[in-house]
Amino acid sequence: MTGTSIALLIVIGLMAGVLSGFVGIGGGVVIVPALVFFLGFTQHQAQGTSLFVLAMPVVALGVYNYWKTGNVQWQHGLIIAGSFLVGGYIGSKLSLKTPPGMVKLIFGALMAYVSVRLIISGVNSIGHES
Repeated sequence: MTGTSIALLIVIGLMAGVLSGFVGIGGGVVIVPALVFFLGFTQHQAQGTSLFVLAMPVVALGVYNYWKTGNVQWQHGLIIAGSFLVGGYIGSKLSLKTPPGMVKLIFGALMAYVSVRLIISGVNSIGHES
């Protein structure tokens, strides 16, 4: 794992943690697309690694299924989990200082952006994935 990869993983963890604390999102909306778009993970690797981050112990069986097929990147997940913890604290502090209407607006805009990116990515990759 390179220094750049570690830095990206820390940023992903912080962003997911901040957004989790700020608007209640993180894994599926932040970590999965970030791992796919910025680190070149497959969708399954990204989902498995995101589940690992959020797993203890809530989704342990889901992680186990991804792990059995080689789709969990443990080192990456540990780095994201540590920085996610810090980001969650920061995000919750920010959210509590922000009017609820603004938090709803930010949440909706982020969901729309990620949705469009995933739809375009999915359309462009149909027939090109194994």
